[in-house]
Amino acid sequence: MNTIKCPKCGEAFQIDEAGYAAILQQVRDEEFKKAVAENKRLCDESKVAAVQLAEGELKAELARVKAQLKAAEDGNATAKKLAVEEAIRAERETVSEKEKQIVELTERLARANSEAELKLSNAKTESENKLLGVKEKYELELKGKDEQIAYYKDFKSKLSTKMIGESLEQYCLTEFNKLRATAFPGVFFEKDNDARSGSKGDFIYRETDPESGAEILSIMFEMKNEADTTATKHHNEDFLKELDKDRQEKKCEFAVLVSLLEPESDYYNAGIVDVSYRYPKMFVVRPQCFIPMITLLRNAAMGALQYKRELALLEQRDIDITNFESKLEGFKEGFARHYRLAGDKFKTAIDEIDRSILHLQKIKDALLGSENNLRLANNKLEDITIKKLVRGNPTMAARFKAAAQEGAAEERNSTC
Repeated sequence: MNTIKCPKCGEAFQIDEAGYAAILQQVRDEEFKKAVAENKRLCDESKVAAVQLAEGELKAELARVKAQLKAAEDGNATAKKLAVEEAIRAERETVSEKEKQIVELTERLARANSEAELKLSNAKTESENKLLGVKEKYELELKGKDEQIAYYKDFKSKLSTKMIGESLEQYCLTEFNKLRATAFPGVFFEKDNDARSGSKGDFIYRETDPESGAEILSIMFEMKNEADTTATKHHNEDFLKELDKDRQEKKCEFAVLVSLLEPESDYYNAGIVDVSYRYPKMFVVRPQCFIPMITLLRNAAMGALQYKRELALLEQRDIDITNFESKLEGFKEGFARHYRLAGDKFKTAIDEIDRSILHLQKIKDALLGSENNLRLANNKLEDITIKKLVRGNPTMAARFKAAAQEGAAEERNSTC
């Protein structure tokens, strides 16, 4: 499609290749006609100028002849006759020369007109041939599309509703598998079986860079088809919102709806339709554009692969720096925690030592107090005598006295 802007109102509109070629040919024909007309005008002006120049020179020559005739009237008859003959001869030569110039200019104008008519004829023939070729080309393409539509209609009429949708999925899977080993080695392209969120797409395409591990391209595919006999016809617009939701939930970069819905729509029959004005990074394609759509997005992604590698390297560096900072912070926090715990235990030990010192001081004081009491008790013990014990106790005094007498008797007996 080509965009043309109106020179008067400034409004831009689009026109197909055939219309654009026709308008371009009209402009070329018009410009050529203008050039021919301008060339003819210049030739006419040159012819008029040449005639006027010849007339001017002729008038000047006649004036010179008249002057000579007038001068000859004063001379003899012979001189007059010679002057007249000379004037006539010069006049004839001048007129003959001017006639030759006029004939030459006329012939040049005729040749220019013939060349212009020949070019115009050739241009028209070439334009008609081009238009005929464009017409035949579009007629062939239109015929091919009609045959394709007829094939799909006949194909869908033979399938059940479930088989219609599955056949389109199988078609896309088969087309991809034909090129998987050569064009898409190592690419993940499988059915989306994760329905934990309540919905799922049909296929997921993922490709990663084996060097950096960065994702090169990811596409969520949805395939939609329906039988021609379906009472309520669906539209592609009905499935775009759900497809965008699946794309975001499965973390895919692009979303593509492969659709046979709205088969009469010129908008969708154009091939690849960009609907990113409704939902970001989304396209609607016909089945024949399934592989070209992947190739187009993949080529664009490959162009940005180097930037993705550099970005992944920078992210890895950021992760390494972050990990180093995290480890450093962890070490600092651990050291601070252990230092705090050690300080707490040291304080506890000091407190325990202080308490032990206080306790030992109490024990010391108690021991000192006990020693004093023992000293007093010893003093009292040393101060005790039998006299003091029996003083005021006649019974004990009598017993101690008897015991003393018995001891003295035993001592005497042992001596004897």
